Amino acid sequence: MRSLLTSLGIIIGVGSVIVMVAMGEGSQRAIEERISAMGTNLLQINHRPPPRHIQTTYTRRSAFSKEDLEKLKDESTYTSAISGVVQNNNTNVIGGEGSVQVRLQGVEPDFLIARNWNVNAGYFFEEEDLALRNTVAVLGRTTAKNLFGDAEKALAQQIRIGTEYFTVIGLFESKGADLDGRDQDDIIIVPMDTAMTRLNNSPYVNHIVISVIGREYMETAQREIELLLRESRQIPDGINSDFAVTNQSDTINMASETSRILTGLLTAIAAISLLVGGIGIMNIMLVSVTERTKEIGIRMAVGARKRDILFQFLAESVILSLMGGVMGIGMAFLACRILSNIGVPTTVNPLIVAVSAMFAALVGILFGYYPALKAAKLYPIEALRYE
Repeated sequence: MRSLLTSLGIIIGVGSVIVMVAMGEGSQRAIEERISAMGTNLLQINHRPPPRHIQTTYTRRSAFSKEDLEKLKDESTYTSAISGVVQNNNTNVIGGEGSVQVRLQGVEPDFLIARNWNVNAGYFFEEEDLALRNTVAVLGRTTAKNLFGDAEKALAQQIRIGTEYFTVIGLFESKGADLDGRDQDDIIIVPMDTAMTRLNNSPYVNHIVISVIGREYMETAQREIELLLRESRQIPDGINSDFAVTNQSDTINMASETSRILTGLLTAIAAISLLVGGIGIMNIMLVSVTERTKEIGIRMAVGARKRDILFQFLAESVILSLMGGVMGIGMAFLACRILSNIGVPTTVNPLIVAVSAMFAALVGILFGYYPALKAAKLYPIEALRYE
């Protein structure tokens, strides 16, 4: 019982370090996966109005035109997919089971590639639907369920958006929530030109999404797109752009760096338990030396050398620490399993497990050395007379 209580600090310390790192890495991976699910090598271009205090003779446009889109498609060299997006928030849509307020987007076929979305029931519209301004729609799973009770029943059914009737031709695979907690499955996608003419009666798009051919070209592609858009929108030199190009890689790196810093802080706090456990081991070993003084004297009297006594007590200290480390690792794996079952992402790093076990042994050596040295320096005669 005393050995178990002695090792308790090591058990808690090792277990806490492993669990904290596992939670940090699990959260980091979950964030990266969620951002990656928003699009592969994604660049997003949004309109950015100038500050009110800036006066200029340059006339700024409020949105992007099809000419802007065509210039990017014709002249950009690092892009694999480009799509304009016409967005209407809180659009009233009526289906077979009632009406809902939903986010509606008008897009081009390349939107699927840029945003890394997949249709797993039915099909997505094509360039012909765009050119003919067909009234077809692809629904997210949440929207389809809200409109028809069962998502699968939505296929080939009609929905009413404003005064127009649209035919449901496809359903997206489930995407879950985005970084803002918004349900990505609560959405309706229609052809961009249809949204422009039949719903908005406007020739402009709200923003543009672009997929770059490779992550190593993200910054180069971003600079090229900025130059092309400035030329297309006739923005003079010396005037700030009226748009912003957002690099998805920057978002991933920022989120990952934040997660790493938080994980480091939590791990440092948990590591304090290891030091506390080491002090506990040193205290108990000092008590053990005092209790076993006569035994030490007998061993020395029959020929034990100082290094034999030193090794004996040092070995006991290391074994106590390693025992605590092994139990802490077992506790950490159990805790990670429980956390995963309740929905908290965890990723156990084998390297951290090995380092934690080695650190536990190191704690045993560091904090066990002084008691072991004290035992080795006892005089045999005094030790034999000790009561």
